[in-house]
Amino acid sequence: MKDMKLEIVILAAGQGTRMRSTLPKVLHPLAGRPLLAHVLDTAASLSPQQTHVVVGHGADKVVEQIGPRDGLKWVEQREQLGTGHAVDQAMAAIDDAATVLVLYGDVPLVRGETLQALLAAAQQGIGLLTVELAEPKGYGRILRDASHNITAIVEEKDANDAQRKIREGNTGILCAPAALLRQWLTRLENGNAQGEYYLTDIIAMAVQDDVPVHGVQASDPDEVSGVNNRRQLAQMERAYQLRQAEQLMDQGATLIDPARFDLRGRLTIGEDVLIDANVIIEGTVVLGNRVRIGPHVVLRDSVVGDDVCIEAMSHIQGATLGAQCQLGPYARLRPGSELAEQVKVGNFVEIKKSQLGQGSKVNHLSYIGDTQMGANVNIGAGTITCNYDGANKHQTVIGDNVFIGSDTQLVAPVEVGEGATIGAGSTITSNAPGKALTLSRSKQRSLENWKRPEKKSS
Repeated sequence: MKDMKLEIVILAAGQGTRMRSTLPKVLHPLAGRPLLAHVLDTAASLSPQQTHVVVGHGADKVVEQIGPRDGLKWVEQREQLGTGHAVDQAMAAIDDAATVLVLYGDVPLVRGETLQALLAAAQQGIGLLTVELAEPKGYGRILRDASHNITAIVEEKDANDAQRKIREGNTGILCAPAALLRQWLTRLENGNAQGEYYLTDIIAMAVQDDVPVHGVQASDPDEVSGVNNRRQLAQMERAYQLRQAEQLMDQGATLIDPARFDLRGRLTIGEDVLIDANVIIEGTVVLGNRVRIGPHVVLRDSVVGDDVCIEAMSHIQGATLGAQCQLGPYARLRPGSELAEQVKVGNFVEIKKSQLGQGSKVNHLSYIGDTQMGANVNIGAGTITCNYDGANKHQTVIGDNVFIGSDTQLVAPVEVGEGATIGAGSTITSNAPGKALTLSRSKQRSLENWKRPEKKSS
């Protein structure tokens, strides 16, 4: 295995008409990433010499969205004449001494371990990945002889009634010596119901040439299922998410409902993490020990320290939370938010591009943007930093141990000194000195004998 010169060919040229979309099928997202990206990641885990992706419909979009990768070669199939024809387009760049593994851009959940077993089985001959299905509709059927050796594959549209009752189906995933594969591809014919050159016809050729065909059966039908329509895409999404949930639970996380969990990126967890229902993880997220995440939380590209509690309906993006922070419910942290230890951000509070010092509290109904806040600051309800003048953003600086009363506007650029108190209802446009009370209010008046307006009678 270590000495094998492996070349991988991924077929990704189909239009996917049943998706009813202008987007090439292999670019439809699974867990927030294109179907093809998942297959490329699995291919890379096998350390091939090169990966050849055969594209056709929407080739420019596919190449642009996937972008450059090490060892990736794009091959265009100008006419879609079948899987055999597609593989043949890539063979010109493949050495005869190599082993060729054929994958599919719309089969995203195939496991690297399964493919390793397939490659091992193909050390002497061809490796063919099959699957046992209760309802194999749409699959080519595996034909075997009395000794259980694989003799051929018959496509469903070309199968007779007896062959259609066979439950072992062809996944289309196979590996073969490049020199033999090249010969067999030149012998393919298109005299079938579809008028296409079937890659699967090489199995019968191999048998005719006394080349053994080693079948490896996938243990999980989901990993070899393709995506041809929106319903299948949704089914694949749930299969993928359940796989991620099971891996997290194996690592020690508690998921209140694994069926209502979505991981659309990479998640690293500490010990005793608890995640409630309908939590969505996107990008790269790190959770420390004993983190508690309530229901309906979205976490994207963030780092969460030990013993943090995130209550329901909170949205966190591009943020860092120190140990023992409390967040939410209904809190929003935007990119650049950095919370030191023991910070509390309460309900309907938005933080953007700001640093909050240890033990500071913004409990409710406030906006803090472009702010450097010290330790043990208390922000009253309804406080906002007015950081945008219509053209530029400006910074607010708040020292340690500041108390800001409710319904205060801090008009940046402005500084509030250490230990200062800002009276409720103030609009602060100039720097406020430390250890002093600063307030700005109009004088309160009461009008005697004032009569409240009344509705006019019709």
